[in-house]
Amino acid sequence: MTDLQAILDGIYTELKPRIGEGRVADYIPDLAKVDPNQFGLTVTTVDGKIYSVGDSAVPFSIQSISKVFMLTLALGKVGEQLWKRVGREPSGSAFNSIVQLEEESGIPRNPFINAGAIAVTDVVISGHAPREAIGELLRFVRYLSDDDGVTIDGRVAKSETHTGFRNFALANFMKAYGNLEHPVEHVLGVYFHQCALSMTCEQLAKAGLFLAARGSNPVAGLSVVSPKRARRINALMLTCGHYDGSGDFAYHVGLPGKSGVGGGIFAVAPGIASMAVWSPGLNKVGNSQLGAVALEMLAARTGWSVFGD
Repeated sequence: MTDLQAILDGIYTELKPRIGEGRVADYIPDLAKVDPNQFGLTVTTVDGKIYSVGDSAVPFSIQSISKVFMLTLALGKVGEQLWKRVGREPSGSAFNSIVQLEEESGIPRNPFINAGAIAVTDVVISGHAPREAIGELLRFVRYLSDDDGVTIDGRVAKSETHTGFRNFALANFMKAYGNLEHPVEHVLGVYFHQCALSMTCEQLAKAGLFLAARGSNPVAGLSVVSPKRARRINALMLTCGHYDGSGDFAYHVGLPGKSGVGGGIFAVAPGIASMAVWSPGLNKVGNSQLGAVALEMLAARTGWSVFGD
């Protein structure tokens, strides 16, 4: 195995003068307060080794990265039936756009844009009170990361609830088309709390390791999903994980991944490792500016791109 710690140290040294680049997500008041001068990167290999640099032990709001874990839960509940309510194609539009919903009869284009994630949340809360669904997600992520320190930031959830007018519009639009089964307020209450999951790079890389290891947690030796399902979740992350910057991320990095407006990016080198990077400053499409650069450097120096080295 390549000396991963040396590679990470080299990336950190090169990027250190650029830490703070990009613009924090100021449309969510609590995220607007985050210090942009932070950067962390963790890689967890399928044999359980962990390599980290920078602020990798600082918790941050994972935001839309949580959609990967909710999608995993939803597929566990209803399987392929999920795709009657959510598509699997890239959107080419902003993550909170309402345009396609009207053109496509309330069926969101994929599970990683906001509308699609709201529909996925609606599936997960079936048979639960909202508070129970939030608890199910939290237990699942703590189980995956083997860390009870994973929490939900109540201030961020409250901040999103008070400013999430676009998400209310998306949910009401889907409700009008019959694509939400539960009250809009209940679905969005869970959705805002899932986005407020607070994790470190180290916790996030460990939680997503099952997607690098054919659906199993290789450290605990436990199956999370089937190899086929892990492969398909990775495929969706590769094609849809970065909103309308997904093609650019695939071109430059070449790994399945999911970004969040909290400045985190989770990515997978299938069969090798999972990784999480955090730098709060975002680029124009809402992805971590420095995080994407760091993962491009990592993929290039390890040869991990799914398209070849």
